[in-house]
Amino acid sequence: MKRLAMIAALLLLCISLPASLEARHKVPRYLNKESTVDMSNMNRIFVGWVDLGADDWALYGYENKTDWADIIGSLNSSFSRNLVPGRTVASAKDKGDENAAGNDLYIKFSDVRVDYNNYHLILSVHFIDPRTNSEIAMIPVRPYYGNDWGLKNYLKAALDEVGTKVQVEVTGMTPQKKKN
Repeated sequence: MKRLAMIAALLLLCISLPASLEARHKVPRYLNKESTVDMSNMNRIFVGWVDLGADDWALYGYENKTDWADIIGSLNSSFSRNLVPGRTVASAKDKGDENAAGNDLYIKFSDVRVDYNNYHLILSVHFIDPRTNSEIAMIPVRPYYGNDWGLKNYLKAALDEVGTKVQVEVTGMTPQKKKN
């Protein structure tokens, strides 16, 4: 009888453990337009810097601040490159670059945090009219899940999810999946 109870307990543990591990990373994808502002006619877009905290280099296991700052620069560059296809996109060169003059839309990121334990990049997105410097829409602070191995790769995957949300808000449509 003890043997049967032990087997049942182990079986229950084996069934529940993967479900609990999956729930840890379960973050919804935000594929619906939430803002009421029509941004579909905004063709020149300035994308702000996603500040991943250059001073946090030791926290993520990097040898020095320069190596981590290079990773942050690389992630920001690749993130903004194809953010909104069919639009002219300029991106911030560094944390202090907020020169959105001459653009129709400025996309700014704030409240940026990295949750390394759960593979989440947490941030809020602000859509700003550069002519009036007023916020026209905002996506509140929420986590974006990066399903990949290693800090840099999981942050890249999480930024891809942020990019998908930005595309939905700007174009009003869910992006099509890329064909391999």
